[in-house]
Amino acid sequence: MFGRLMPTEGKFFELFNQHADLCVKGAREMVALMTNFDDLENRVHAIEGIEKQADKVTHNTLEMLHKTFITPLDRDDIHQLITRMDDILDLLEDAAQTISLYDIKAITPEAKRLAELCLACTEKVKAGVSLLHNMDNSREILAICEEIDRLESDADHVMRAAMSKLFRDEPDVRNLIKLKAIYEILETVTDRCEDVANILEGIIVENA
Repeated sequence: MFGRLMPTEGKFFELFNQHADLCVKGAREMVALMTNFDDLENRVHAIEGIEKQADKVTHNTLEMLHKTFITPLDRDDIHQLITRMDDILDLLEDAAQTISLYDIKAITPEAKRLAELCLACTEKVKAGVSLLHNMDNSREILAICEEIDRLESDADHVMRAAMSKLFRDEPDVRNLIKLKAIYEILETVTDRCEDVANILEGIIVENA
């Protein structure tokens, strides 16, 4: 009788995978936005739609966390993982809306490269999260986390070079301020991906 009353652990891993997939979709839309600037508003709208879907997944995960007595991972780890992934899409939406609101006329190669690194990071996040259901995958997850760290370092290098070029070569102060904001948001996306990697590493240490 008691067993029937015990809350189940819920489909947390399925929700993680859904959210990670949306992160990749959002990053792909960002790269597409940078590649085809003529379709800006449609791309911004697409990213906003993906972010709203991800918010629902986050809400469902947190709601399930509150209702579930026995969880497959530490409760704080579940909360931190889903909220850090949600930060990724919040920032991608922020970047898209900033490009639109600032009325930026052209995107630099450096901004496009940062967007590509965002996509690469989210793809690694998705790969790592997809393996989390089985601690036998711990070695592979840790290798993926190392790749995310490397990509985040690459984004740091691109960011510094982009800033140097911007302050050296951009004569229009307003355009400098606009592009600086875009660079900073995109680089922060890779930081949040690294945060996810750190959470995954912590989960491995606790459970492997």
